[in-house]
Amino acid sequence: MTQQRLRLSLAIWLSIALHLGLILLWATYEGFIFAKPKDRNPDIIEVHLEEPIAKNNSDLATSLNSDKQAASSEAPSAPTAEEWAFASKYTLKNSKGYRHSFGQQVRSMMGAAIEGPDQGQVRFSIEIAPNGTVTKVETLWKTSDKAERLARRAIQSMPTLPPTPTGKPLIFERTISFTPFASNDAPVYRDDCLPDPPSFSNPFAWDGKSPQDIKKNKPAEKPSPEALAECLKQLPQDSIEGIAAYNQRQLDQWRSNKLNQEK
Repeated sequence: MTQQRLRLSLAIWLSIALHLGLILLWATYEGFIFAKPKDRNPDIIEVHLEEPIAKNNSDLATSLNSDKQAASSEAPSAPTAEEWAFASKYTLKNSKGYRHSFGQQVRSMMGAAIEGPDQGQVRFSIEIAPNGTVTKVETLWKTSDKAERLARRAIQSMPTLPPTPTGKPLIFERTISFTPFASNDAPVYRDDCLPDPPSFSNPFAWDGKSPQDIKKNKPAEKPSPEALAECLKQLPQDSIEGIAAYNQRQLDQWRSNKLNQEK
């Protein structure tokens, strides 16, 4: 009899505990015990503003320096004697090889380029006498005072240059890039025997005074077979570096900003 009462009492207490647990779960769900968050409107964005942490300039500079290391690039090597020997004889495209070797010589004497406010570019108008003496250096534009200063110092102290290929004054413009992100500008010579495309002029342009006449653009002059054969004798074998640099320049110029975007 006593065991039956114990079993009955235990069953009653278990039932009471189970019902109390269910009642607590229901009360919590309905928000009687813990406040139930209201349904949020998906069209409303809640923004919680926090007080910014004050930092002085030294802290910011320290954090920037610790997070990112400035990029740098060593100066390229100067043209070799073989490269200058080729450049002093190559007459095509306004002495293309000579102009490239001149720019490489200047950049090699400017030292390492470090990412920062001193990096940049400078473009000069250069004139070189037939004996290889630099007679004119005019700054056309610049994005860095240090780049211009180092380039001018290099031009003033560069070694004696070989005579120009044509035996005439060599006049050209040259951009010197003093930045760790400068691309290789090694030239490609394979198309130097092709005639330059004629400069475009608007055939419908009219000054309002002279008789109206539709001007026709002159087609490019094709060289004779004899002149073409003689020209091809000057062309060197393009280097792997030159072809890679040419392809990279074409990619940088013509690639679309809309392709290969990160989603």
